[in-house]
Amino acid sequence: MNSHAQYSTPLAERYASRDMLALWSPQRRHGLWRRLWLALAEAEQSLGVPIPDDALAQMRSHLDDIDFAAVAAYEKRFRHDVMAHVHAFGDVAPAAKGFIHYGATSCFVTDNAELLLMREGLALLRAKVVDALRELSAFARAWRAQPALGYTHLQPAQLTTVGKRAALWMQDLVLDLAELDHRVATLPFRGVKGTTGTQASFLEILGGDHAKVRELDRRVTRAMGFAASIPVSGQTYTRKIDAQVLAVVAGIATSAAKFASDLRMLQAFGEIEEPFEKEQIGSSAMAYKRNPMRCERINSLARFVSSLEPNANQTHAVQYFERTLDDSANRRLVIPESFLATDAILVLLTNVAGGLEVHPARIASRVADELPFMATEELIVRAVRAGRSRQDAHEVIRQHSIAAARAMKDEGRPNDMLDRLAGDAAFGVAMDDIRAALDASRFVGRAPQQVDEFLAEVVDPILAASSHTATREEVRV
Repeated sequence: MNSHAQYSTPLAERYASRDMLALWSPQRRHGLWRRLWLALAEAEQSLGVPIPDDALAQMRSHLDDIDFAAVAAYEKRFRHDVMAHVHAFGDVAPAAKGFIHYGATSCFVTDNAELLLMREGLALLRAKVVDALRELSAFARAWRAQPALGYTHLQPAQLTTVGKRAALWMQDLVLDLAELDHRVATLPFRGVKGTTGTQASFLEILGGDHAKVRELDRRVTRAMGFAASIPVSGQTYTRKIDAQVLAVVAGIATSAAKFASDLRMLQAFGEIEEPFEKEQIGSSAMAYKRNPMRCERINSLARFVSSLEPNANQTHAVQYFERTLDDSANRRLVIPESFLATDAILVLLTNVAGGLEVHPARIASRVADELPFMATEELIVRAVRAGRSRQDAHEVIRQHSIAAARAMKDEGRPNDMLDRLAGDAAFGVAMDDIRAALDASRFVGRAPQQVDEFLAEVVDPILAASSHTATREEVRV
């Protein structure tokens, strides 16, 4: 069928990176199945099962040359995906035909491969989080001291700096990294557990030797790069592990969404804008538009990822006794798409963070509109120094600040509170003295120093420890 005449997920066509798409491909997944069957056969042979050497040699020679047409034909006959691959593997490794999948249940390959894929997927996401931190770190350092309006309740509050706000975005990603690293470090292998997790088939194969059965599990687990397998299982590993992994993935997505939401508002204010290419069109009708398309896409994809996280817990809750099969079709969709969508989010986040456009004049103008209100305590101190009572000065400032704010809102006038105070004999402070209280940099507290400390003590060590070479992924429409 013509590729344009059937549905294909936008995650593959538009959003996710080549590496993440390759990871979740049939080639990669079923190549892992063959490696698992090989590891099982090698371990069984090493423990005394009479598997010929040429059987193992043939298996090693055909790990990746999968005949998917033959697999499809077998699956049409057998209505069983794992057995279709068993037969297709046996066709190219005939000496191993009687030993492929020996003692195993389908979940030996499906579950163990899923854990391998998730572990590698987390590594790919980690590298992209580090890339994003690298871009945001440079941005925070460059704008560490630029005063900007802070907001609480979406209302102007005390000043912060542009760099300090970027540090807040980074802190979320740093926390995500810690969760990700913990999950990778503690992720277990399913291992060699048998049909209902009792290892009964392997106990029979290994002559009733419990020690050998345990050693078989250990050898296959180590061969596939895991330190340990889950201590007990049913037919599947507990689906709680999926929920734990997807919680980490969704956490990364929501951190990116917080960044994107903040930036969309800052772009609406005219303070900071996401990258906009030379010939990019913001609107098909409104030619002047410069929309925050990338950040809107981050929010859109993050909402999708967040909707998938509770799905994993719901699936875990209905895996009755040793397992049910109502997890299978669900997990084929939910797990890969969570990773693919979050990968796409991080591609966008890194792209945006590396091309942010800051407009200091606009930031300063917005600060100037609000700064007189924020400086009221300083102004009261200066009035007291000029001989006025604290309460009288407070009342004069209260009246003029309310009047100035009303004029700004109802008449569109600039903030003239300082002029009102300077012209009021009851306040008694000269304009030069009043203006001296309004240096914006005096109202940012330790924000610049906090940026320096956070970068030096937290972010820089993470970047220095990463051996990953940053790459720029193309952002597609």
